[in-house]
Amino acid sequence: MGMNVGQGNGSGEPEVVVDINTTPLIDVMLVLLIMLIITIPIQTHAVKLDMPSSSAPPPGEPPPSIDLEIDFDGTILWNGEVVPDRTALEQRLTAEANSAEPAELHIRPNKLVEYKYVATVLAEAQRLGITQIGLVGNEQFLQ
Repeated sequence: MGMNVGQGNGSGEPEVVVDINTTPLIDVMLVLLIMLIITIPIQTHAVKLDMPSSSAPPPGEPPPSIDLEIDFDGTILWNGEVVPDRTALEQRLTAEANSAEPAELHIRPNKLVEYKYVATVLAEAQRLGITQIGLVGNEQFLQ
């Protein structure tokens, strides 16, 4: 029913109470819900994944490394041995770059060294063909 007729207020005419009829609204919402459920495609397709096998080879020997320290005054130490000048450094880097299995170059700059010394060593190593270069000890620069 669209209207609810009450008892009246004693004047002879019944009091009209108007309420919204929610039955058609609920019916329309249920029909829309059923249509939505029907039109949603059922996700039945599977995704093929190529998972790696568990028989992975064990990790090999780590490559050799060269510890190159740069002191606060620009002095360069090759595995703890002082390199006298830039020519000697260039010869060692060239020999390492041309070796059959080049080593990783671990550069450890002092906290007080000027950047130009570090940049020179990095540029020289890159120019001569050393491809595996890493900076070690960066935690000293965090404050």
